[in-house]
Amino acid sequence: MFGHTQETPANGTLRTLAALLGYPDAELRGYLPQMGQVLRRERALPAARITELEALIAALAKADPLEVEADYVALFDRGRATSLHLFEHVHGDSRDRGPAMIDLAQTYEKAGLFLAEGELPDYLPVVLEFVSTQPPREARAFLSEMSHIFNAIFGALRQRDNRYASVLGALLELAGEKAQAVKPAVEEALDESWAEPVVFDGCSTKGQAKPGQAQPIHIVRAPKAAQGALP
Repeated sequence: MFGHTQETPANGTLRTLAALLGYPDAELRGYLPQMGQVLRRERALPAARITELEALIAALAKADPLEVEADYVALFDRGRATSLHLFEHVHGDSRDRGPAMIDLAQTYEKAGLFLAEGELPDYLPVVLEFVSTQPPREARAFLSEMSHIFNAIFGALRQRDNRYASVLGALLELAGEKAQAVKPAVEEALDESWAEPVVFDGCSTKGQAKPGQAQPIHIVRAPKAAQGALP
């Protein structure tokens, strides 16, 4: 992923949430002991949510590494309702997805941030790292704009009684929203054509386009951002 130097009050919390949603390989698991410390130090989230996140961190640390990785793939890479690629929820496989990807990548570049090779700009951990570089007001507005997607993923994870739901609930709270579960649409088989989920209903009030209407996601741009290096 990319790096940054600009700090915001919830910078560490956002980066911790980004890490928790990343693939739990050995490198990421090595940082688990520090994640709870960051959440407690910043106190950007309610105490109850921090406790939930610490339970997730503890579960990831104690579980068999191969099982953790397999469970992650099964949860996030084999179902559309829980996909961490945001434009999958907005554009699906439509032609609008490509321009939206380009627009988002260019937003990162204009802020002085560059994606690592092979990473897609709409991958939620990447988006959160970008948001963590923005001033508090812009960061909150950016999260708020995506809150309907967070809420849908949150609902899908809650339906599965999965601990990762706490991460999406935390994002909703940072966006100033209530973490309400949304019943996810029934998923089609992976080899069937993708259609926009009913939960979004082509809604344009949240910055999304109606079916067939090209409209990339709106980005809140901060005046300045600097580069750095993430672990």
